[in-house]
This record gives sequence, C-alpha cells and structure tokens, in this order.
Amino acid sequence: MRTPTVYLETSVISAYFEERTDIGSLAQRFWTRQWWDESRPHYEVVSSQAVVDEIASPTYPYSLPTLELLKPIPKVSIEAEVKQIVKFYLQNRLMPNDPLGDALHLALASYHKCDYLLTWNCKHLANPNKFQQIRWCNQSLGLYVPILVTPNQLIGDLP
Repeated sequence: MRTPTVYLETSVISAYFEERTDIGSLAQRFWTRQWWDESRPHYEVVSSQAVVDEIASPTYPYSLPTLELLKPIPKVSIEAEVKQIVKFYLQNRLMPNDPLGDALHLALASYHKCDYLLTWNCKHLANPNKFQQIRWCNQSLGLYVPILVTPNQLIGDLP
C-alpha cells in the first residue's frame, strides 16, 4: 500500500512556533505539534520553494527555526503548468488575487497529486463551502483534487 502524500503549506509550519496566547493560536500550535511529532512520520510530506521563500523573509517571525524544521522536507517543483493552473484559479475567482499565495499551494498539491493539502487556512483552503468550487476547477482542468485538511484532522487512525 502506498504512503499518502501531504503537501505542507506555510500556515502549518508557522503554527509550530506560534507564541500568541489566544485560544485559537494555542490550539493550532498544540494540534500542529502533535501532528508533527506523532502523525507526520506516517505520511510522505512535501512542501515547495514557495513556502521556503515566504518563511525566509526577514520580517517573518521565527524564520530561522522554521526554515530548519522545513529543511529536510522534500520540495515539489513549480512547473510552467502550475503557473497556468494558478492563472485559471485566479480568473475563476477561486482564491484571492495573489499568485504566490493560496492558489499556488492548491495548484502544487493538485498538480503533484498529493493526497492531502495540510493547512490552517480555513477561509480559502480547508473550507467545506469552497470545496465544490475547488473540485469544479480541478475537474475542469483534469487535475487531481487533494483533500484539504487541518493537522487535527490527520491525527488518529493512520494509513
């Protein structure tokens, strides 16, 4: 049986080092660390240079330890086709008009046929209300449709 692939986007790796003390931030840090420490080894985890570039920004909080945590994770390539997928998403108003943001992460996870896109972005990605539109866009392009989940949803019974 094949090991499921998880595409890791920026919000998850950021939550690992979150220091805010509001209940939402504390919960995200707790679930992220639990998934990272206990469940992550059961998946083939990948990320992208887009995540590395975002985290490498000098203004990004905890940039160095976050980059160290991300370093051993293989990075999927950003092919020319991925840029066309992003363009399609933006033209169809699937994601906010930021070609280096959520649309790129979804395009990468879809193009590389990742089983899951792991995110804390519940507004644009892990949002059941958007899933029909995401599925329509991907099916229109003949793309795989990854399951959009938060770390706490990938804890428990493992593949």
